Amino acid sequence: MYSYNINTHQYNHYNTVKTVKSANVSNNEQVKDEKHAFTSNPVMTQVPFNPSFSASALRTELTSKDEKNKYNTLLKLLDRDSKKQLNFLLKTGALLNSQSNDNSSTLDNLYKIATTPRAQGLNNIVMLKDTIASIADPHVITQQFGNIPSQYKAQVASLENGNDVNVEHSGTCVSASIEFNLADKHPAEFARFAEGLSSPSMSVQKTIKLNNLADNTLDAIWLLNAFEIPYEAKDFDKAVLTFAPDKNAIVRAHIQTVDRDKLERSALDVLMQSTFMQVGSQQSYDSLTDKRAGKFNQNDKGLIEFEKTFTESVVEDKNKISVTYQTVDDNARLIGYETDFNTMKKQITDALNLGENVIIGYTQVDNNNTIINGHEITITGTKIGKDGKMIFICNDTDDNVSKPVEYSEDYLLPKIHHAALPQSVVVEDVNLVENWVEGLKTYKELKKQSRPVDMTRLQIAA
Repeated sequence: MYSYNINTHQYNHYNTVKTVKSANVSNNEQVKDEKHAFTSNPVMTQVPFNPSFSASALRTELTSKDEKNKYNTLLKLLDRDSKKQLNFLLKTGALLNSQSNDNSSTLDNLYKIATTPRAQGLNNIVMLKDTIASIADPHVITQQFGNIPSQYKAQVASLENGNDVNVEHSGTCVSASIEFNLADKHPAEFARFAEGLSSPSMSVQKTIKLNNLADNTLDAIWLLNAFEIPYEAKDFDKAVLTFAPDKNAIVRAHIQTVDRDKLERSALDVLMQSTFMQVGSQQSYDSLTDKRAGKFNQNDKGLIEFEKTFTESVVEDKNKISVTYQTVDDNARLIGYETDFNTMKKQITDALNLGENVIIGYTQVDNNNTIINGHEITITGTKIGKDGKMIFICNDTDDNVSKPVEYSEDYLLPKIHHAALPQSVVVEDVNLVENWVEGLKTYKELKKQSRPVDMTRLQIAA
């Protein structure tokens, strides 16, 4: 878990505060592409192959009696469309994939969802169908909150003491993007999370390697404590973390179970996004208001880059690098870039070539190049356009479109504020500073001076 460009002043209120449509992102015409430093790697012409389904792990046939029994049990419970999706998962290898944290397969966890109790207010079949649909096509995952039906308004009002719960535009783009990536790249782990979060315990445990958070064990422990995530340290190199949604997530999840409208979040989306918001916001998120508190963020919506990087790192158990590309002044004005666009393109395509999706944060600017909004989307692949330039294939959880969207390199690259990349992609290109270093520095200043955290010191955004 590292940062790049640690001494650069960055925009510090990079959160979705109103609906964002990627097609409406304004062009940053004042900033030109300076072509130097690196040349781009040979570009891909298709979405990268998912390494979770490597030849050695790919299984598309039910072999044991137990597998056949579980599969047939699921078929009996599903409608026509969900049966087709389940068969698709079998044919593509996702159903029997067992690359989860406890080595359970997607099928194992779907069977648990179908045949064991769910948390009060949830429905086995609804959760089963939502999980299958999300793995079969992760583009159905959305961050669009549902309305509060009249029959639940009194109950919700009693929980929130008059706070506004009519969430028109959510701040869960980071957590929804992480949810998408988990479903797209790690189907067995996604199903394991779905089973645990919807179970009566409404939690799931995950063993992570501490060196994916920091080089030094004590620094990794500091990070876990700072983010207030429940954990148990194991043998100085691992820790068992407990992930759980906030206490009000079950209210939203129940409503979406019984009263979900078209293009709204599923009950599973509610639980997943609440859980990842909890991780990043130091366990301070409220699903009813879509607001958070926490020690690292002055804004009550969304997650900042420091929080986003931590969340990605622990959810995937990978050493994520947060690379900030845009330079922003004290007035939130985009004044330049930390690298040329060829380097930016090279780093992103290198990550894609490793089979990784790349979650990026982009900015919207006004006529004076002042940032007015920010949003997270996921780059899943590339292709070459008729003009010979790269086209990025992306997923946006806030566009009401359940399919990939495409943007040319000239359009998207100038808007990218930051990207989460594997360490191997950038380790030889930049001087890395462990992300916990800046977090610890700022946190100590906060404790010493008893003042609000200066988010510019965390050089963020999300």
